Amino acid sequence: MAGGQVFAGWRPRIKLDKDMERFMGMAIGLAEQALAQGETPVGAVIVRAGEVLGTGYNRVEQDLDPTAHAELVALRAAGYKIGDWRLPRSTVYVTLEPCIMCAAALLHARVERVVFGALDHRWGGLGSLFDLAHDPRINHELQVVSGVMAEQAGRLLTTFFEGLRKGPRSETKACTH
Repeated sequence: MAGGQVFAGWRPRIKLDKDMERFMGMAIGLAEQALAQGETPVGAVIVRAGEVLGTGYNRVEQDLDPTAHAELVALRAAGYKIGDWRLPRSTVYVTLEPCIMCAAALLHARVERVVFGALDHRWGGLGSLFDLAHDPRINHELQVVSGVMAEQAGRLLTTFFEGLRKGPRSETKACTH
């Protein structure tokens, strides 16, 4: 999100179903955990056939790992759970549009669908900055649903970035994801 802005006027163009609300609600709960720990508030849930395979929230600062984004933490957990790095027929619910690193990982894992909340115009890999989901040079395509519970997800990000602006600059290490 450029400058931590909420895209308040942006509404989903799809009708929410119970699964979308339930699993995105879980992802928002995970994002709240990240926020409570001083991390950029992004949460992710991976589901297949109604079963949660993995969850994650940003742990970049906590783990001192630039790859510890919510989606990658959830991908690792799902892989361990099922004993395979491939996740066909799965859906990832994530509060912020996956960055280009996470979008590439989701493609590699053969995820079927990504449902996300807020757009990320700074790093977005599924439509805002790049559209890796539909790149004809890649041998896998993702179904993408955007804008699901975007206001709630965006509010968490706005709260986080406002806190960074108010706090001493020397103590902040912000990344957008």
